[in-house]
Amino acid sequence: MGEIITAGIVFACLSAASIGMMYLYPRLSARHRDDETNTVLRLVANIFVVMTSLVFGLLINSSKNTFETIDSNVHGFSTSLIMFDRSLRTYGVETEETRRRLREYIETAIAHPARSDDALVHHHDPAANALDQVGGALDRIAPADRFHEGLLAEARQQYQTVVLQRWSIVEQSEASVPRLIIWMLMAWMTLIYGSFGYRAPHNPMVVGMFLVSAALIATSVYFVLDMSVPFHGPIQVSAAPLHRALAEIQP
Repeated sequence: MGEIITAGIVFACLSAASIGMMYLYPRLSARHRDDETNTVLRLVANIFVVMTSLVFGLLINSSKNTFETIDSNVHGFSTSLIMFDRSLRTYGVETEETRRRLREYIETAIAHPARSDDALVHHHDPAANALDQVGGALDRIAPADRFHEGLLAEARQQYQTVVLQRWSIVEQSEASVPRLIIWMLMAWMTLIYGSFGYRAPHNPMVVGMFLVSAALIATSVYFVLDMSVPFHGPIQVSAAPLHRALAEIQP
């Protein structure tokens, strides 16, 4: 929801700056409408155009890296789940309860993606509770001989790896784009759009172009913010690896 509000504010500021300056220009005094003033205004606006392009490019790259890192970790996490299940399967029928709990956990993880606002703020995180039940079922297994003791020790180590990877994903799923940078960019773009409205022709085509371009920039800001939170919004990390893991460990 915060991403949508931010994008809406960006659209409102850019539209108001450009159209407002277009209507304000005829009311300015003559010395504020001469060629020298226009030249200085354009030069200052060009400086901010370059700075905005550079900073916005860095934000896109940061969001992209966050998204790709989480996506890679989800693939690795799914692989660890499959290997953990295979170790349980090798142990024998005593692990049936643990394997059933593991399937329930994956189903819960698919239905409730690991998100920082759920797992770190709320105490009743369904995915974490389901994973704890897997560990509880694993602890109740009593090995019959040294061979099974070794298998159980390996399974417990794999379980700890799964828990570590899960919490790593949760920790990394927080927004990586500082909102202060977004507000600074919004201020820069507002100034740029105000310069566009200065001396702009007063006709519907120009107004429509200002509105459309402001909407496109606001949409770009929204997608950059959304991509930095991989388990929210329209751009999300795919759950396909977890679905494949669930299909692989079916009894």
